[in-house]
Amino acid sequence: MAAAPPPVVKLSTKRFGEVLARRDKLPLYYWTVEKRAGGKIRCAGACAKAWPPLLVPKGARVPAKIAGIRGRFGTIRRPGGRRQLTFRGLALYSYIHDSPGVVLCDNVGGWFVVRVS
Repeated sequence: MAAAPPPVVKLSTKRFGEVLARRDKLPLYYWTVEKRAGGKIRCAGACAKAWPPLLVPKGARVPAKIAGIRGRFGTIRRPGGRRQLTFRGLALYSYIHDSPGVVLCDNVGGWFVVRVS
């Protein structure tokens, strides 16, 4: 059986250097509100519509380490029970108005793109 591809990739940007992105190259973010809340999920409902969480499919295994990316990956349970990918203990989200390779919302409303360089 072939190994599943990593759930994220490193994306090189001119403005932010290397950032974490979904496999479709949409940049990933964390929210400082959740960081201050000890990593507890606070983005649900309307928030999660604008900032879709990076969900882990049921039964999928998440590697703690991904080659070329410093930091540990894991999961957290969202309200409703689905699992969400975490990096360095922080839940990961994309932004609904981003396009592949484009970071629109760094340092906006407490949201920050995940830098890996």
